Formats: sequence, C-alpha cells, structure tokens
Amino acid sequence: MKTYFLDVLIHHYVDFSGRATRKQFWLFVLWAILIPFIVGIIGGLSGSQSVQTALTPLVFLYELLLIIPYIAIGARRLRDGGFSPWLLLLMLIPGIGGLILLILFLLPSK
Repeated sequence: MKTYFLDVLIHHYVDFSGRATRKQFWLFVLWAILIPFIVGIIGGLSGSQSVQTALTPLVFLYELLLIIPYIAIGARRLRDGGFSPWLLLLMLIPGIGGLILLILFLLPSK
C-alpha cells in the first residue's frame, strides 16, 4: 500500500509528467476502491444508522480528494503506454470512452 498508493498521494498528487507502470496504476486504483469498500462494510456491520450517516460524508470527501490523483496517474499511465494524456478526455464519451481507456490502460509499456 505504501509504495503504490501513499507514494502517489504524497509525492505525485498533481504530477502529470513522467510515467506510471501498469502495476503502479492498477494497485493505486485497487487501494482507491478498497478503502471506501472496507469503510462501508465496517459501517454496515456496526448496525448503527448514526455511524453510517457519519461515514458517508467522509467517503465522499475521500473520493473527491482522489479526483486529481486519478487524473494524474491516468495521464502518466497513458504516457507510459505511448499515448497522449489528452486521451483521458475520452472519458467524456458515455459508455465507449471508458471502455477505450480501459483497453489503453491494460496495454503494456513502450
């Protein structure tokens, strides 16, 4: 977690230059998804509506804070694959844009 998630948040929060390996990108995405999932499970297991209500804004704030690192590591991953970071704008195309980006993120480095 330290190498692939915290390193991106601490040292590369708004770093759009350089490259991100496939492993670094996907482990960052994994941790970014797992943390709110685990928090949700903990809130659900508590059985208390007040705990769930208190956790919801924290998860929202967490996801809001990760928007810039998601874009930055996506740009670095595209550059590592030999593509222009501007291809991230494909995400604005409903349905097909996300699928195209997924394929580009899965391609090996160049």
